[in-house]
Amino acid sequence: LAFSDELLLRVLAYLPEPHLTASASLVCKRWMRLSGRLRRRLAVRDWAFVTHRLPYRFPDLAVLDLFPASIAAPAAPSRASPVLTCGAVSLTLDPGADPPLGACRFLADDVLDRGLAVVAARFPNLRRLSATAASESAGLMDIAGGCATLQELELHRCTDLALRPVSAFAHLQILRIVAASSPLYGTSEDGGVTDIGLTILAHGCKRLVKLELVGCEGSYDGIAAVGRCCAMLEELTIAEHRMDGGWLAALAFCGNLKTLRLQGCARIDDDPGPAEHLGACLTLESLQLHRCQLRDRHALHALFLVCEGARELLVQNCWGLEDDMFALAGLCRYCNHQSDSSNVLALVS
Repeated sequence: LAFSDELLLRVLAYLPEPHLTASASLVCKRWMRLSGRLRRRLAVRDWAFVTHRLPYRFPDLAVLDLFPASIAAPAAPSRASPVLTCGAVSLTLDPGADPPLGACRFLADDVLDRGLAVVAARFPNLRRLSATAASESAGLMDIAGGCATLQELELHRCTDLALRPVSAFAHLQILRIVAASSPLYGTSEDGGVTDIGLTILAHGCKRLVKLELVGCEGSYDGIAAVGRCCAMLEELTIAEHRMDGGWLAALAFCGNLKTLRLQGCARIDDDPGPAEHLGACLTLESLQLHRCQLRDRHALHALFLVCEGARELLVQNCWGLEDDMFALAGLCRYCNHQSDSSNVLALVS
């Protein structure tokens, strides 16, 4: 008995997504084609698949992660080659490279742009994209024009120049920027993300609700531009930052900010300035500190002053927080102090 494609799609739709790939797609070519139409999320690890098979194998994707595929594999990896794991990405390192444990090596910019052009042409309903930024960003311009409904964008190896096309994303609400100066990528000849790049994205992404900055090198001016222009911004995450002194005072311009999260920061602010010039985030509800160095009492005092209206304070896996410094949290007058039991020792230096 032959079932129509429509009926088979209704049956296959009841299967969990892992079974669509591991089981149903192996039954026959027809089932493989139909199961591909039901797949909505995909992480690609081979860039050749992006340009040749992706649009035909999975034509209705809404969430696409291209970052793993944009990392070039070593020329001749061996069984003895070390593997570096960063989050969900595993990198095979080349022992013969100089240095052998250096930064990631990415595909050429023109190759990345061609792949993004294919995605832009074949996936108009894409909602979330994770990709590696090319220096000229021609591929991102194609994405902005072809994927009009894109709401969430994650860009790796970012520079100021690579952020220029971001203003073309009309409906972008969630943006994650990983600067090219991030330790994973080493030192970039084009630099990282500075106040110039932060100002570009601030003027172009005025509908942002969530923003994450990783390894950025901005200062007061860049954060102030984000606060002034992105009036809808509710959640700001700053990770492994390289900000110049004084950037904390610019948080007062974030007039609708509800959650401030600092992750993996070796320092908070080297020179926050006089307390009377700091201002405050009056709408802030939650201040979260993860894996941060908190030995600088002056910087911590400034942070709590800016976040004095916070109702929740979460400190997790941080270093250098002594008893008298933890007492500064009393500046956050309305907060409920939280720390899980597994991190109690991390709060005492």
